[in-house]
Amino acid sequence: MRRSLASPQPNIPGRGILAGYSLRFWGLVIAIAVGTGLAAAGFVALLKLVERLSWNRAANHVLAGISAASPTRLVLVLVCAGVIAAAGTFVLRRLGGSGGGEISEAIWLGRARLELAPSLLRGIVAIVTVGMGASLGREAAPQLAGAALASELCERNGRAITPSQRRLLVAAGAGAGMAAVYNVPFGGALFALEVLLGSLALPLVLPALLTSILATAVAWIVISTGPTFAIGSFHVAGAQLVWAAIVGPLAGLVAVGWVRLVTLANRARPQRRAVRLIAPIVIFAALGALAIRYPQVLGNGIDLSQLAFAGSLSLGLFAVLLALKPLVTAACLASGSPGGLFMPTLTLGLLFGAVSGHLWSELWPGSPIGSYALIGGGAVLAAAMQGPIAATVLILELTGSGGSLTVPLLLAVGEATVLARLLNAPSIYSARLAQPHHRPEHAPAELLSP
Repeated sequence: MRRSLASPQPNIPGRGILAGYSLRFWGLVIAIAVGTGLAAAGFVALLKLVERLSWNRAANHVLAGISAASPTRLVLVLVCAGVIAAAGTFVLRRLGGSGGGEISEAIWLGRARLELAPSLLRGIVAIVTVGMGASLGREAAPQLAGAALASELCERNGRAITPSQRRLLVAAGAGAGMAAVYNVPFGGALFALEVLLGSLALPLVLPALLTSILATAVAWIVISTGPTFAIGSFHVAGAQLVWAAIVGPLAGLVAVGWVRLVTLANRARPQRRAVRLIAPIVIFAALGALAIRYPQVLGNGIDLSQLAFAGSLSLGLFAVLLALKPLVTAACLASGSPGGLFMPTLTLGLLFGAVSGHLWSELWPGSPIGSYALIGGGAVLAAAMQGPIAATVLILELTGSGGSLTVPLLLAVGEATVLARLLNAPSIYSARLAQPHHRPEHAPAELLSP
């Protein structure tokens, strides 16, 4: 007998799995989301306070404050940041446990266990040093808070939460942290799924999406409800389409080079106790001295990214910063200082897009430099994260661009990601692991059963 199109289909994997999630599981989803949103709001408030104290400017004018700071102030603030990073590293080592580790390491190589107190301390050190000028991402703090809170709540619920559900909730907590701090609920959920879990399977989507949406809404008590970047309106043109087709593989090469630099920086982290205490101070002092000439290298890259979207710097300065910013970020990472790599990676891509867009405009004028920055930023980010869908959505949410450049963006993203995979490059997150190539290509089978 022929089956009706409207008849039940019990073999669809998602149905049984969604039904298998208990009320306790959904209660944990809500608790993780609320806790992560509050943590993100608290971290952003702390970041604004540190920026105001360090640079004597409101949070939205930090680069102006850094540019106006005296050479003595620049070096002194960065030396203090190095002292804080060194002290944080020392305390975390004394505490022991997994709080000083990476979220990706806990999910991929461990049992998704992160200790709450050490993770929060690591997040505080990260957000304070970023506010003082460290060239690392501010997203690390709320991601750690969300993932560690999820781990703690799962631990308290014992056998009521399976190992697969624990991994899902820890990844969702990390994605919610990114979602809340940058106001990117859909992108945060996709980051958790595509980048951390390696799967967009239907049973995983709803918990991750709900966690990110609720965390973002809670964080609105402090964080703006608008997009992170103000870019105006861009319109697609033939120049951008042709450029995207040409520059996509180049963006992939930039991403591969950046990931390899991250790998080298991670391996260069000091192991001896004395060096661990001295390295952050020396490296941050050098960063302060460099900022006397190039203040744009300081911070997590949001201000510099805004300049790239606006196309307000000269080609020469864009090119210099394209070379300096990844080196400075790698140096901060090698010092042992905690912090994220998402925003520095996006900034690298935006600078690459701005430089190559400037050059292309000499051959085919008419399109704004910011449009090339947007496409290049998405392509480098996608290849470096090994997450083309997540990167595309993140770009659209961060800029509120309305998708006018979606076609050239997807073209460049696809080419860059394919090239990176052909070269067998790890992502920026697996590059920070002791075994940089150990990253699952797909979610473990156990993730597909509650």
